[in-house]
Amino acid sequence: MATKKQRRTDEVKHKKTKKGRRILLLSVIVAVSVVFLAIFFITLFDYIYPPAAGKHTAAKKRDKQEVILFFSDANERFLVPEKRFIPKEREPEAQAREMIQALIAGSKTGLVNTFPEKAELESVKREGEDLLSVNFKESLVANHPGGSAAEMATVYSLTNTLTANLPAIKRIRILIDGKERESLKGHIGLGNPFMMNRELIAPAVPTQEG
Repeated sequence: MATKKQRRTDEVKHKKTKKGRRILLLSVIVAVSVVFLAIFFITLFDYIYPPAAGKHTAAKKRDKQEVILFFSDANERFLVPEKRFIPKEREPEAQAREMIQALIAGSKTGLVNTFPEKAELESVKREGEDLLSVNFKESLVANHPGGSAAEMATVYSLTNTLTANLPAIKRIRILIDGKERESLKGHIGLGNPFMMNRELIAPAVPTQEG
């Protein structure tokens, strides 16, 4: 049987062991908390103050390019240029996509829109050196008002916009769901690629000299 002195010694050892475990556990908790806080503040700092490369990338995404879009005049007889700033892209296909989306979105200066607002662009593909194939979804045809003037406006607002802003592109082919169509609504043939039509551009208004 253990003496009173031995029991007391064992109790002291047990308490020391318990205390040591508590200190170790507390040290682990503190260490984990410090690491977590360090990661949190580093992440927060990088978010608020991104590195120079990150700032450059973000600025690059916000770069804009001035382009000329063509919409119809009030009588839907001529195409009128409208200046617009759109996201700047490196590849002609990507730049063309931005311009087409801007055409679909419509004029911001009160000109007549040349695309139905529900028209959807499927893809843009460069073929050869100077040909761009623009593929629309069926929604363009389904929502188009039809008529020779409206079809002409759609075809040449697209063609003139792309060829005026992309120097390397001279011809535009229009596809619907990836296939050639005879026309949008029975008036303007889509069998061959289109080229810039300057005769449809509204003549400049002469300025009066004082």
